[in-house]
Amino acid sequence: MGGEKGVVDVEAVVVGAGIAGLATALALRRTGVARADGDGGGGVVVLERHAGLRATGAALTIFPNGWFALRALGVAHKLTSRYDSYQTSVVTNLESGSTQVFRFGGHKTRSGEAGLKVRPVHRKALLEAMAEELPPGTIRFNSKLTSISTEPAAAGDDDEELAVVRLEDGTAIRSKVLIGCDGVNSVVARWLGLSEPASSGRSCVRGLAVFPAAAGGGHGVKKELRQFLSHGIRAGMVPISDTDIYWFVVNNTIPAGKAKKEAGGDPEKIMREVTDNLGRHLPDEFLDVARHSDPDNLTWAPLLYRAPWAILTGRASRGPVTVAGDAFHPMTPDMAQGGCAALEDAVVLARALSRSRRAADGAAAYVAERRLRAAWIVAGAYLSGYVQQGSTDASPRGVRALAVKLFRDLIFYRFIFPFLADTMWFDCGHLEYSEAGKEEKKKSHVH
Repeated sequence: MGGEKGVVDVEAVVVGAGIAGLATALALRRTGVARADGDGGGGVVVLERHAGLRATGAALTIFPNGWFALRALGVAHKLTSRYDSYQTSVVTNLESGSTQVFRFGGHKTRSGEAGLKVRPVHRKALLEAMAEELPPGTIRFNSKLTSISTEPAAAGDDDEELAVVRLEDGTAIRSKVLIGCDGVNSVVARWLGLSEPASSGRSCVRGLAVFPAAAGGGHGVKKELRQFLSHGIRAGMVPISDTDIYWFVVNNTIPAGKAKKEAGGDPEKIMREVTDNLGRHLPDEFLDVARHSDPDNLTWAPLLYRAPWAILTGRASRGPVTVAGDAFHPMTPDMAQGGCAALEDAVVLARALSRSRRAADGAAAYVAERRLRAAWIVAGAYLSGYVQQGSTDASPRGVRALAVKLFRDLIFYRFIFPFLADTMWFDCGHLEYSEAGKEEKKKSHVH
């Protein structure tokens, strides 16, 4: 392959420039796995099939485990200074009228960790905070992957392999390690042989409401997560800034396939479905927030996940190829852990690779370390969503639905959720920076 036209040799290829992809690329440079040589040449390449950074989902909540990872990456300070924290969730049962208030602290107390509070952030701001730490040219947009293969690293050396990816434009890129961070429908995960994501039986509308910032304006909503429960519906909203509110409606009353067919990506149809159908029993304060939505940040998509046992037993690495983020462990958003878990992956993977002589050994060590935690988070998220929405039973008066509601109202929030909240305090540990990585981090803090 050495004489093939269009071949590029790099140390690492990351597929996908989402949260997992950018965090992984940054971690690889910080540790020197993909050397931080200042110009991106020969180091890490991030392949993104779209024309620019995508901010699908509008916003996300970063819990302490996410801040531990961002701190290890050296970018936490760029976000904690911009976004206020919140510590409580107020849950209103619209059927009974009862309201419960609970905190995200779980059984753990980290009052001395001022930067580790729960904060909602704009997804775009998170992506940009990491992307601007990478040298120009690191992210190659409009790069569509067409094939993946491996080959011996050198003639006669069967112990080492290189990963080879080919792009739609005919370019071939050869690297010591290939990491698929290409989301739920990952091409890399499919190549590895991981099972296809399963449907949770639910779908979610997400939006970003923007209120005028004129004098005396803004939304005036208290900084806390407000949730509203009814059979088959869970809606929520949380302020991100004085003008922006992230909101969502998760439903199991309308099949995800039908929702996509009828509303597609049409913001007007999606909003009409929320106000006239899904949200017709929701409080006026929530619907007012929804009506202030930015059409460009309004989405409706099915909620998919990979079964925990598939994460525990599936082949998530093969030679120098592995996966991270949603490509490894897609999950429902019911514990807001998708982005946080992806950030953890990046730190653990880069650390494992930096400690291993062979990329294949590092990838295998990373998967072994992440399997159990990833499976636990996926299971916890699924349970949380199933219970909070009163099961996925079609009948609100069905025996199963009534039993789940009773469990939710009397047991789940009081006794089960605190254990799930402890998951959000996991510390993925530090990165061992190379000298060049230390210089990059120093420049980041200076600026």
